[in-house]
Amino acid sequence: MLTAEEVLDLIPQQPPFRFIDRLVELSESTAVGEYTFRVDENFYQGHFPGNPVTPGVILVETMCQTGLVAMGIYLLGLELPREEVAKTITLFTDAEVEFARVVPPEATVRVTAEKLFWRRRKLKSKVTLTLADGTYVAGGTVSGMGVSREQS
Repeated sequence: MLTAEEVLDLIPQQPPFRFIDRLVELSESTAVGEYTFRVDENFYQGHFPGNPVTPGVILVETMCQTGLVAMGIYLLGLELPREEVAKTITLFTDAEVEFARVVPPEATVRVTAEKLFWRRRKLKSKVTLTLADGTYVAGGTVSGMGVSREQS
């Protein structure tokens, strides 16, 4: 079984495209991650000048990095040794997400993911994105699959 720190080390996304600062919880059925959007994130320059808002696609990526990538690494680690897990990356396949509010710069968000389906390296999770104070931002389902780094 991989620890939260080991899972973070195995996540292939790196700054400036990594949207997990810490994993708060990891189990066979749940993953909880947090990220604080920095005011100097490059996408705020154009989205929107004078009134920056975190793009929805970045929020979906944030949900996927916890709900698919981190959870998928953890689940694969229950089946394979760490060395084999390190040879796998998670590719996004599908999402259905609804948004309820915007996320400004300097906001900390929490992604809570609940496993709906895991079989043959395919994962589907129910995800919820909230602000640090628990205010609901977005939610839905995301899907992905683990593939060998050589295949990607």
